Amino acid sequence: MELKTHVILVDPDDREIGTMLRETAHSQAGVLHRAISVFLFDIQGRTLLQQRHPEKPLWGGYWSNSCCTHPFPNEFTKDSAARRVHEELGLTAELTFRFKLEYQAAFTEELAEHELVSVYTGNVCSDPVVDLEEIIDWRWISVDELENEFVRVPDEFTPWLKLEWQRLRQLDLV
Repeated sequence: MELKTHVILVDPDDREIGTMLRETAHSQAGVLHRAISVFLFDIQGRTLLQQRHPEKPLWGGYWSNSCCTHPFPNEFTKDSAARRVHEELGLTAELTFRFKLEYQAAFTEELAEHELVSVYTGNVCSDPVVDLEEIIDWRWISVDELENEFVRVPDEFTPWLKLEWQRLRQLDLV
């Protein structure tokens, strides 16, 4: 069994209850599983957004947070976050855990997210060197610009980005 294709199933309190193929966990309404989101900021306080590759089965072509992933079975969430920052963005950063958030969002009738996300933030001093199989574009954006775009073109962003950003703002972290 190739565990890198599996996600960690959890209950709402983040207790592990098994693993499942990633594709199966994202089918129909989705099965609750562990996920990671990272928000990276530059010295000017701008956040790094990525545009997901259009061939991704969920929200391909949408703008999202700096990076996100699923931890492998037996992998700590912080290690998973750091791994994906390096793999997707070619960056390293000291990451700080901020909160967990459960959300569910349908993409189509057949595909959905149902995740318990551990959200991390970090600071970087350079531009990314992106994995073009994962990301087709990226940009730095200020708080005001991002919030204006949420109003003007809300459908261009992943649902988890908007939810997690709102929580970061509530906690006065951006």
